[in-house]
Amino acid sequence: MKTIDELLAEGVSGKRVFVRADLNVPLDGGTITDDGRIRAVLPTVKALVDAGAKVVVASHLGRPKGAPDPAFSLAPAASRLGELLDGPVAFASDTVGESAEATVAGLADGQVAVLENLRFNAGETSKDDAERGAFADELAALADVYVGDGFGAVHRKHASVYDLPARLPHYAGYLIATEVGVLKKLTEDVQRPYVVALGGAKVSDKLAVIDQLLGKADRLLIGGGMAYTFLKAKGYEIGISLLQEDQVPAVKEYIERAEKSGVELVLPVDVLVSTEFPDLKAKAPTHPTTVAADAVPADQMGLDIGPQTGTLYASKLADAATVFWNGPMGVFEHPDYAEGTRAVAQALVDSKGFSVVGGGDSAAAVRTLGFDENAFGHISTGGGASLEYLEGKTLPGLAALED
Repeated sequence: MKTIDELLAEGVSGKRVFVRADLNVPLDGGTITDDGRIRAVLPTVKALVDAGAKVVVASHLGRPKGAPDPAFSLAPAASRLGELLDGPVAFASDTVGESAEATVAGLADGQVAVLENLRFNAGETSKDDAERGAFADELAALADVYVGDGFGAVHRKHASVYDLPARLPHYAGYLIATEVGVLKKLTEDVQRPYVVALGGAKVSDKLAVIDQLLGKADRLLIGGGMAYTFLKAKGYEIGISLLQEDQVPAVKEYIERAEKSGVELVLPVDVLVSTEFPDLKAKAPTHPTTVAADAVPADQMGLDIGPQTGTLYASKLADAATVFWNGPMGVFEHPDYAEGTRAVAQALVDSKGFSVVGGGDSAAAVRTLGFDENAFGHISTGGGASLEYLEGKTLPGLAALED
């Protein structure tokens, strides 16, 4: 795929450059709680601004139902982008309507505009090729060149990700080029030992990547809500912990495969439990207790890996040459259940190997827990996209950028 450096070498002064970014930031009301994804697209936007392009930034936010919804407006993201660029950023109150047309037409060289949430138009996410294509045609009328830099959306066959690049000269932005380069380090000529730490709520979200990693990783560390399905598959008592009962047979098979293939599959040895899920807004103390992983009381639920498991996982990460971490070890948003995730994050910081934090909640945890982002080899902006790449799937947004 062609890169933005090739585009800049060709010259973009005066050209309208459509940048498909990922500004899908978490909001508390109208307040952005984590601006990491906005900061991730800054190198691409700044380079285009400095080269005199008229930059049209577009993104989705949340999952509106194909119609305008003020709760999912990109206005806060546009405002924050302006703060980070230290300059004005125009905002169009629609995607391809009168406001978008007027806003883009009013751009001078080196200026930036942000369009309203792409998913306010049903054509963005439609499964009908013609409907998606019609929306892509309207978006294409706003630009001369396309730059794909929304890595968090490249696994989606959406109009702005998949169909639009076919209608314009297209290039990969700095973020996508970086993300793909990192993922190749996890799939091609991997430096060993290669250790993968997987957490998060649902084991079903990770089964496909576990299937692939059983033939590639040296160790798999399992935490988060998904760990309890593994513990159940081992015959352990897990109380009222999160469980995907229908996935137990598949998990049993993977445990057997890991043993046969020589992959070290490491499960929690102790967990923090409570009788109820914590209030993440009030964050009042819940006084959890620590129990052995095979002895969760019948009326309690596991909410974090325990201190012995944190120490165990840190030891399993210590000698890693390559580490991929996706998914928190517990309910890190509450201080009572953050230490397991903190232990894994600290182990990555301490490791001399190449460490990749695989987006989503893992990236949010790193920031929430106060870690220096520069202490990690790479923090991905796309958890789902990273996982699908590691699964070996073809990602529509990357395929669309190929020449």
